[in-house]
Amino acid sequence: MSDGGATQTQTQTQNQVGSSAGGGSQPSRRGRSGRGRGDGGNGRGGRRGGGRNANPQPRNQAQSAPAPEISTDNAPESEPSGSGRRGRGRGGNRGGRRGGAVRGGMVSGTQRTFGGSLTTAADSTASDAQGLSADAPDFIPGQPVVHRGLTDIVSKQAAPKQRKPQYPLAPKSVAADLPTRIHEDISNGQYECVICSSEVLRPSRVWSCGLCWTVLHFSCVKKWFTSQLKKDDDTRSWRCPGCNSSLTEEPSAYHCWCGKDINPRNVPGLPPHSCGQTCSKPRATCPHPCPLECHAGPCPPCTLMGPTQSCFCGKHEVTKRCTETDYGNGWSCKEICGDLLPCGEHFCATPCHSGLCGSCEIPVQARCYCGKEHKEIPCDRRDDIQMSFNFGQVSSSDSEDVSEDSWFDGSFDCGATCGRKYDCGIHDCEKTCHSQDEVPAHCPSAPDVVLDCPCGKTPLEELLDQPRQSCKDKIPHCKKTCDKTLLCGHQCMDTCHSGPCNPCFQKQDISCRCTRTVSRSLCHQGEIATPMCFKVCQAQLNCSRHKCGERCCTGEKKAIERQAARRKHRQQQAPDEVEAEHICLRVCGRTLKCGTHQCSQICHAGPCPSCLEAVFEEISCACGRTVLQPPQPCGTRPPECRFDCRRAPPCGHPTVKHNCHPDDVDCPKCPFLVEKACICGKQRMKNRPCWLEGARCGLPCGKKLKCGTHTCRKECHGPGECEDADIPGSHCAQSCGKTRKSCDHSCQDSCHAPYPCKEDRPCQSKTFITCDCQHRKKEVKCMATKTNPTPDRDVLKCDDECLRLQRNQRLAVALNVDPDHNDDHIPYSDTTLKLFRELSHTWAQNQEREFRVFASEASEKRLRFKPMPSFQRAFLHALAEDFGFDSESQDPEPHRHVSIFKTPRFVAAPKKTLAQCVKIRTDAVKTAAAAAAASSAAATAASAPEPFNALLLSAPRFGLTIDEVESALANHLKAYNTLSFTTAFLPSEEILIRAVPVTSWGTTPSAIESSLASLKPLVVQTVTKDGIAAAATMVHADTSLNVLRREGTSANGSSGGWNAVVGRAAAQRRMVAPKPAADARPASGFVSFSKLARKKVVEDSVADDWEAAADSDE
Repeated sequence: MSDGGATQTQTQTQNQVGSSAGGGSQPSRRGRSGRGRGDGGNGRGGRRGGGRNANPQPRNQAQSAPAPEISTDNAPESEPSGSGRRGRGRGGNRGGRRGGAVRGGMVSGTQRTFGGSLTTAADSTASDAQGLSADAPDFIPGQPVVHRGLTDIVSKQAAPKQRKPQYPLAPKSVAADLPTRIHEDISNGQYECVICSSEVLRPSRVWSCGLCWTVLHFSCVKKWFTSQLKKDDDTRSWRCPGCNSSLTEEPSAYHCWCGKDINPRNVPGLPPHSCGQTCSKPRATCPHPCPLECHAGPCPPCTLMGPTQSCFCGKHEVTKRCTETDYGNGWSCKEICGDLLPCGEHFCATPCHSGLCGSCEIPVQARCYCGKEHKEIPCDRRDDIQMSFNFGQVSSSDSEDVSEDSWFDGSFDCGATCGRKYDCGIHDCEKTCHSQDEVPAHCPSAPDVVLDCPCGKTPLEELLDQPRQSCKDKIPHCKKTCDKTLLCGHQCMDTCHSGPCNPCFQKQDISCRCTRTVSRSLCHQGEIATPMCFKVCQAQLNCSRHKCGERCCTGEKKAIERQAARRKHRQQQAPDEVEAEHICLRVCGRTLKCGTHQCSQICHAGPCPSCLEAVFEEISCACGRTVLQPPQPCGTRPPECRFDCRRAPPCGHPTVKHNCHPDDVDCPKCPFLVEKACICGKQRMKNRPCWLEGARCGLPCGKKLKCGTHTCRKECHGPGECEDADIPGSHCAQSCGKTRKSCDHSCQDSCHAPYPCKEDRPCQSKTFITCDCQHRKKEVKCMATKTNPTPDRDVLKCDDECLRLQRNQRLAVALNVDPDHNDDHIPYSDTTLKLFRELSHTWAQNQEREFRVFASEASEKRLRFKPMPSFQRAFLHALAEDFGFDSESQDPEPHRHVSIFKTPRFVAAPKKTLAQCVKIRTDAVKTAAAAAAASSAAATAASAPEPFNALLLSAPRFGLTIDEVESALANHLKAYNTLSFTTAFLPSEEILIRAVPVTSWGTTPSAIESSLASLKPLVVQTVTKDGIAAAATMVHADTSLNVLRREGTSANGSSGGWNAVVGRAAAQRRMVAPKPAADARPASGFVSFSKLARKKVVEDSVADDWEAAADSDE
């Protein structure tokens, strides 16, 4: 405790003693005792030890007892209080929220304590004694209050208190087993996630690897899984971040350690993330499930006893621990087996073993049936034992075992010929090794055995004069056919003979397997091999999925008959009995509705049955919050989830709110608008949807192709996708386009870079040939080559139309008619033009086109239109009237239509179309409006005089030419090098010399007038001296050489007398519209219905005697 704290404690003790000595007390103020401020205190006091519950102290307590330890400057009188309800200190730490006293020690005596008035050390001590404290005695209702002694309080406060950490962290677990270490580290906050390096706590959602048992945050492992699947490899596996093992199962839901509970709650008293149930996980080598409570990590080894197991031979039994019991292989006692072997004679000598003992391999001595061979063979290779007689055929070396004229056991066939003499003693037995009898067999050629000829048809009595005496006598043959049945079924065609019959050489017709083809061949000699044709059977199998496809099928004919009968009795729906050859034996193999298993039945028609497998795992939605508990039928889809989808869009924008959905269903597309670069990189496209993968600017690529001449014309595309990307070589697919040197046409061949154009082939570009008058023209191929740049072409001759145009041209020249003149005549009525404006122009122009096609066909006399509304029929009637056709409406509504007919008053279709006439009418209105505006502007501008810009020579000499005038005035005009002079004759037989500035910025109109004023005296002197003209005056002329103002007239051109007449004439010429340019549109013939206001012409007064008037003027 600090010195300040000790001083305060002492002061409080003294104040309390003084208070008791005084004997009087006053209640403290409630509101001032709970809060106080100190500059160097230990901070905020306890909340429940406020001054409201403190015992009342006298208001003048500080004055009733001395305070020697406190100076008078720093300890003024203050109001006592209990420990403050809430206090603040600038130099200390916060105290406990529920502690009545100040946590960090006492407040220094030289500073203010908690409360509304200054306190002393004694007051502070008393306040602490009456506040809340951790070691305060228990309050029992009905019992007297026990007060702690002041000495105990001071002694306890004298010892400083050490602050304990709020969340003490235990060290990492050192338990012997992994599950306990995981539980303790998670509970103590010492387990880190290897992905985010943050602590895995009890409230966290976790996932555990089934191989290395690493525990991770569920959100971290989901992100890890998603990033692993984004790789380009084809495998659908991912790597565990803890052990790097390859896993295939997706971390789908958060569950407890044993997997029984989805989203387990954090229950105090249970291990973290445990459901509290028995683990019950099966062990790989043990039939007992794990008996522990749901836990992390691997299950411990089984501690139970295994079942009683007998050895392989069954002689002994043993019971071991479950971990020591070999359930898969069993155990051997290592003793001799001793079981009887299959031979029935020997016993198994192998040590105790699994499985059957097998065949007997013990070697034994054995003799063949005929007795000629004796050897040692394995016991299991002996045949059935047969008794055989030793007539002397047994070799002498074996005579000890088998004596002559005795019986022995034969147990195998040696394969040798018997060779024993028959009873005749002449012939030998030709059979292979067989058991011997005691008496030799009777000779098969004996006279009593052979009674007929070899073919059996003739008895020997008929062939021999006397009977055969012995077996050596020859057996005679008859002359008959043998006729013995051969293996092939035919009879032998040879004459009676001894021995086997010869092969059959008969020819017969043999059908193939499907009986479609028949071939003639030699007899099959008993070995039947049916030939096969090359016809492939196309019959449908019973599954209706496959075809037979067998070559020369035996059931093809049956299939044809079956299909014919089916078509005949189709309505009866008789069941099909498919022939055996056309029953499909393949396995169906189609994927069942579950989407996981395949149909294992034989290939069949119709749908496959439902999958009979069952799923013993939980089926959850994508987010894992909606689960179907096992078992479930195979193919059960994940349940529909009503919760929101938790997938974060890869673009980083906020998620669009939507329900949880399976992984095969995409989230809604991101609707936010962003700025994206187009795939060609030329522009940044704004306000493009975020989900749009490739934004396109629509501009052509423009990159140089491989040929180096052409550029890519494809619109915005990705790199490497130019139009020549798939074309091998150094050329592209565009046409060459280079100019041919022979004809200046562009090369039409495909790009052939880097080779030059082949101009030895004729040019295929189109060109025109014309007749002499240039009226007719015809499109032909150029056909120019490098060797023949100007090929000969057919001459196009003029026709009658050309002659007519030439005649019209000569007539126009003779009559001085402008050839460029175009009249403004409109051959259509106002009603037709009005309807054309109101209707759709496309529809109206289509109808006009039908009219013109009908007019051009001389053979067509009638045209019928489809039914249409009345306003469209009115347009057709009006247009037919303009063309000179007759028209009428036929049939009632709604099938009423218009039909038009050619009449004698029809001559030809109008040359101008409706669209052209509408434009002429529109331009006429605009021209009239512009003329009105121009006339008003001219009237406004007429008040200002225009400067002179020309010299007018009046009364020129007869026969005068422009060259004579320019040569006479050349010396005077050269002096004005900034002006250009133009000389022209006017219709009034006057000569106009107009001055125009050489540059548009060099000379002003006023400067031109000044130059002409200085030039005029010289010109007058020259023209009068040489007799070129009578006089010269300055005038103003426009570009059309119209004299608008003369020298000596007023601004409006009126000066009286003859000048007024000239002025009026000039004014009239000025109002005439100038001649349109060659490329200008023809003037409009439209006449406005409104009348223009005419100005009243003021007539000049005319004198009665003009000679007297002239004299008076002089």
